Amino acid sequence: MLRDITLGQYYPTESVIHGLDPRVKLGTTVLYIISLFCFRNFLGYLLAALGLALVIRFSRVPFRFMVKGMKSILFLLLITVVFNIFLTPGTPVLRLWKLTVTREGIVLAATMAVRLSLLVIGSSVMTLTTTPNNLTDGMERMLRPLKIFKVPVHEVAMMMSIALRFIPILLEETDKIMKAQIARGADFESGNLFRRAKAMVPLLVPLFVSAFRRANDLAMAMEARCYRGGEGRTKMKPLIYQKKDYLAYLAVLCYLAASIAVGRILF
Repeated sequence: MLRDITLGQYYPTESVIHGLDPRVKLGTTVLYIISLFCFRNFLGYLLAALGLALVIRFSRVPFRFMVKGMKSILFLLLITVVFNIFLTPGTPVLRLWKLTVTREGIVLAATMAVRLSLLVIGSSVMTLTTTPNNLTDGMERMLRPLKIFKVPVHEVAMMMSIALRFIPILLEETDKIMKAQIARGADFESGNLFRRAKAMVPLLVPLFVSAFRRANDLAMAMEARCYRGGEGRTKMKPLIYQKKDYLAYLAVLCYLAASIAVGRILF
C-alpha cells in the first residue's frame, strides 16, 4: 500500500509535459482543480476526464502508474461515498434498518467520487512531471508578488518543495520499519480496524526519529554549503516562457471556458 502512493514522486522521461515551464504546470493544475467545481453533470466530468487523459498521454507516464496512486485514498473515498449515500436527504430508493438510501445521495456520492479521483490524479501529474528543484523555482516565481507584504517567498517555496520530496522518502522508511517489525513477530494484518490501528502505533516513534534525523542532516548540509536564503541568489537555469508554454496556457484557458459553459448551460 505504501508503495502505491505516487504524490511527491518524479517519473523521469522525455515528454512535452516534462519540458513545460513549472509555472505553467502549477497554474494549470490550480485551474484544473477549480474547473472540477464548475459543473455537476455527466458531460462536464467527461470533458475533465478526457482532458486529463490527453495530458497523461502527452506526459508519457504509464497510466497504471497514475492509477495506482488511487489505492492510497481508497479508504477516504469509501467513507465519502458511504456518508453521502446514507446522509443525503431526498427521494428514498432503499431502506436498510434505520438508514435510507436516496436518489440524491447516490448522485452526490458518484459525483464526489469522480471529482476526488480526478483531483488526485490531476495533482499527481504535476509532481510526476516536475523535479523538486523546478517545483521550488516555479512556486517562488508565482508567489513573488507576496514579497510586497514581507512574505519570505523563497523560504515558503523551499519548505513546500522539501515537504513534497520527503513524502516518498518517509513512505520508504515506513515500509522498511514495518518489514523489520514483521520479521520480529509484529502483526499488522489480523484483527479488526481498531486493533490494526493500535498495531501501527509502534511505527510512529522510529519514524519520527528517522524524520528528525533526516531533517537535521539536511539542515547541516545546507549550512555546510553556505545556504543563506533566497535574498540575492541567482539561478543557473532561469525560468523563461517559451512558445509551447503559451500554447499550454491557451489550451487550458479554452478547457476552463468550456467547463464553465458546460456547468452554466447544462446544469
